[in-house]
Amino acid sequence: MAVSKSTGTLRDLQLALQLKIEELRQRDALIDELELELDTKDDLIRQLQIELDRHRCASQQAVGSGEAVNTAVQPPAAPDEPQRTKRQAISAEPTALDPSQLTDVTLTSYCKSKESNELIQRALMDNDFMKHLEHGQILTIMDCMHPTSLTKGCCVIQEGDDGSTVYVLEEGMVEVTKQGKKLCTIGQGKVFGELAILYNCTRTATVTALTDIKLWAIDRQGFQTIMMRTGLIKLSQYTDFLRSVPSFQSLTEDILSKLADVLEETHYSDSDYIIRQGATGDTFFIISEGQVRKSSDEQVPVKTLSKGDWFGEQSVAHFALLCKDIFVLLVCSAAHLHIFPRSFKQLIGGLDDVNNKQYDSDEVKAKLQAEADYFSSVTLNDIKIICTLGMGGFSRVELVQLKNDANRSFALKVLKKRHILDTSQQGHILSERRIMMEAHSPFIIRLYRTFRDSKYLYMLLEACLGGELWTQLRDRGSFDDGTTRFYTGCVIEALACLHSRGIIYRDLKPENIILDSRGYAKLVDFGFAKKVGLGKKTWTFCGTPEYVAPEIILNKGHDSSADCWSLGILVFELLSGSPPFSGSDPMKTYNIILRGIDMIEFPKKITKSAANLIKRLCRDNPSERLGNQKNGVKDIQKHKWFEGFNWEGLRQGTIDSPFTPTVEGPLDNSNFDYFPEDTEDPPVDEESGWDLEF
Repeated sequence: MAVSKSTGTLRDLQLALQLKIEELRQRDALIDELELELDTKDDLIRQLQIELDRHRCASQQAVGSGEAVNTAVQPPAAPDEPQRTKRQAISAEPTALDPSQLTDVTLTSYCKSKESNELIQRALMDNDFMKHLEHGQILTIMDCMHPTSLTKGCCVIQEGDDGSTVYVLEEGMVEVTKQGKKLCTIGQGKVFGELAILYNCTRTATVTALTDIKLWAIDRQGFQTIMMRTGLIKLSQYTDFLRSVPSFQSLTEDILSKLADVLEETHYSDSDYIIRQGATGDTFFIISEGQVRKSSDEQVPVKTLSKGDWFGEQSVAHFALLCKDIFVLLVCSAAHLHIFPRSFKQLIGGLDDVNNKQYDSDEVKAKLQAEADYFSSVTLNDIKIICTLGMGGFSRVELVQLKNDANRSFALKVLKKRHILDTSQQGHILSERRIMMEAHSPFIIRLYRTFRDSKYLYMLLEACLGGELWTQLRDRGSFDDGTTRFYTGCVIEALACLHSRGIIYRDLKPENIILDSRGYAKLVDFGFAKKVGLGKKTWTFCGTPEYVAPEIILNKGHDSSADCWSLGILVFELLSGSPPFSGSDPMKTYNIILRGIDMIEFPKKITKSAANLIKRLCRDNPSERLGNQKNGVKDIQKHKWFEGFNWEGLRQGTIDSPFTPTVEGPLDNSNFDYFPEDTEDPPVDEESGWDLEF
């Protein structure tokens, strides 16, 4: 009887389980149907957007038809009409801090009560941006915040003003308004205004005190000093540790810098075992604090190791070796920096010199010299402007010809000197010229000559009349794998040329990729490019919000690995039509970026191999990114997504491009949107001498 009852109970459970499985199956089927319906609607929206953009473009061209001299401008779109616009890059003013002297800078601290300290720390840790900073950095920021008090009705932040300060509200309430409309109220223990400590920005809202308030504040200069100082000290300490290991003394600075980035700090307590006898040796340790006892028998000490000493180096070079000693920590709270062998192997793969610099051949050098000789005699008076090809944040680009040569055309980039001075971009502009004169690649736009006068700077460039890749993406909505692979390949070749020379690009996006008459892609606009050298970092915040790497946002210092991150974003956008990280304002975008690529749901149209490439390019840790390891861009080129791709054919220009633009002669600007003439007359720059290089 008991057996029968038990059998019946089991049968009931099995039936209930089958019913639950069927219910889940039906639910999954419904989810699949809804996802398919959503994808269909997304495609419809994208097609409607494409048609809308085409009609708008046709309307613009109709307005600008004739000899491209009609200055009429198309009326702005209705407020509720979606419009896909080009994104403007952002750049902070170059830091005035000297990295070599940062360790000697004395930070000013302000006395706070225990309650104030706790409130500020909680506020920073609860903030979507600040919580990503290191614990030590948060403590230093907290210590350096200064107090300020305002009475009821006072304005803390004024919409439209330039901002440079972030605040923590300790007492009282404030109201946030935009264009006179209330957005929200903020109470004690909250952070606001944090975008201003990243770069010089215009405040997008007004913050007014609803009561008497008490605030704690820190400005951009103080924040950047803290971030640079802690980052440089940490990098210096880690590289010094690595350099003290005999096996690493032959490594170059760039490899040591990459190894320093993958060092992880682990804390052990008194008498903890670090390695037990017989365990597989898979970690290399360097002692940063405390002491370690090494013995082959627990009762017989053999050697005491202390700060700066290391052990386990054989486990890095020979992964199969077993550790034969026992290590017992003698001092409480000692910390060890250690490298995981996998990271080590990916970065250098051994102790051989892995530098692979590229040098121009004698034939190429001779060609470049002949080209330089030809353009050396060209003056501004020899140039005839035909029409405008494009406009950017700092410049406009004109299609021009030389008066004595009607068979070819050029692009003339025109920059207003006063605007450059007002935005403190002199360094970026001079860097752009130097880099473009140095970097010669079929996948980088050529710079032939520069000029200057009292109002403008001029850059005479190669003309690529196939139009912008951004325009193709706008008109098509997205690209298939083959098209994306081709254009990504062109970009990779350009980045390989730059990175081999210690140059970082820092503004990769479809807007900065242009097509020649064959449909091959070239990088343009080197305003944010910088030569930092191999193994070196730079700290200036710059780039387009959706494309900047986490280390740029967190002011950790960045190098060529930031371009690897941006390459992953580019692949995602070309395949899907939009970047993976995007918010309603820059700060929201940055916070989404800091959450990481793994938090992004990939569209179904992105294949598994493409998704794998994107995720490996967009690793949070720069040293783990594909393209920033021992084989450089070769690791990207060998990825499964590029399987079968003809790299040599791309370099030689023998493979067909996915899209061959129609270009009917050197003056054909039909592949570009219409732009009205620039009627502004900028002020004369009082000769300050900064532009003598031009």
